[in-house]
Amino acid sequence: MSHIPQIDYDTASDEIRAAHDEEVRVRGRMTNMKRTLLHSPAAHRIYAEWFTLRAELASIGDRPIWVFSHAISKACNSKIAITFFRRALINNGFDPDALQLSEEEALLDAFGKAIVVDSNAIPSEIWVRLKQRYDAKTLVDLVAFAGIMIATAVFNNVVEVDFDPELEAFAEGAAQ
Repeated sequence: MSHIPQIDYDTASDEIRAAHDEEVRVRGRMTNMKRTLLHSPAAHRIYAEWFTLRAELASIGDRPIWVFSHAISKACNSKIAITFFRRALINNGFDPDALQLSEEEALLDAFGKAIVVDSNAIPSEIWVRLKQRYDAKTLVDLVAFAGIMIATAVFNNVVEVDFDPELEAFAEGAAQ
């Protein structure tokens, strides 16, 4: 059970209700994490910058970004984040337990895991390959994106945000 409850829309302040309504308008849904974050609209806005960075990384396809995000989520042991990206993969016809990774996906998978394992010691061979593939702006956006992914995992893990029921069918070990 979550250490911090989700907002109660009916009793929330006008600022919180406005932030909630805008999130639903822009993204079409409201997750348990977002309902919890909305106790602080500023915190919610900061975490929502994930979408801004994702847009900046549009030149990298969805599947490589999902692989990168999933690798970070797994390394952080964040059930909600892991399952969120499992759902993205499954809903697009991929088996997250049997992915054949492209060269780019394998690089992003290794980079995501390395960031979480020891951000002070990213293997030089990963950096060499990243610099061959991406320009400096893209690299900055990838690292910042990873930071938000880690922050998301940490928030969900520390608060023990309630697992979203719509993710249950996509959790590791669930019957597909």
